[in-house]
Amino acid sequence: MNSVHTPDFEKIEDVKARKKAFFSYLLPEIQKQNSKIIELRNSIKSNSISANKLSALRKYYRFEDDADNENLLSSVDIVPTSLVLAQAAYESDWGRSRFAKYYHNFFGLWCFKKGCGVVPLNRNQDATHEVAKFASLSKGVAYYIRSINRNSAYTTLRKIRKHKRDTEQAITGLSLSEGLENYAEIGYDYVETVQEIIRYNKLEQYDYQI
Repeated sequence: MNSVHTPDFEKIEDVKARKKAFFSYLLPEIQKQNSKIIELRNSIKSNSISANKLSALRKYYRFEDDADNENLLSSVDIVPTSLVLAQAAYESDWGRSRFAKYYHNFFGLWCFKKGCGVVPLNRNQDATHEVAKFASLSKGVAYYIRSINRNSAYTTLRKIRKHKRDTEQAITGLSLSEGLENYAEIGYDYVETVQEIIRYNKLEQYDYQI
């Protein structure tokens, strides 16, 4: 693990320039991951996917073997770009955290198997979690999206997204952020902080550029 391909955002003193560099670095990978999901959604909806792959997807997204495609599609869906950018900005302190810089973890993601990541400083003595580490930005973003799409803590977010799909409304970061109350210990204060980052930085413009 190293930071060879991770910009040193700490060295960019101008705030506007740092934000621009941060968004420019993350944006292509976020759009790439969401494009993959859209392609997968389309193959499910058109029944052009093999039975074996469909079965594997149900297992991957933690559905029963007999789950129908409509239920599966509630998890096989995009995470709005504005939401990903805002969470990454908050969780990584605009890319300046050591976990972002050295381990491609921009989202404060944890893992729970000994040796799976990096033991955080000042971790409680009885705690077992580690901060996840990734070999690349691509793997870090993909893991984050997977977490949003299958972790039970974000069921509300997925329900909001499904309702938007069913009613043909735009899927935006502001609307889906309402389902992030369980992402951090501060609860709804976290939702409001993420929403403020989206609004202040006008990030919703990216939700329509996949």
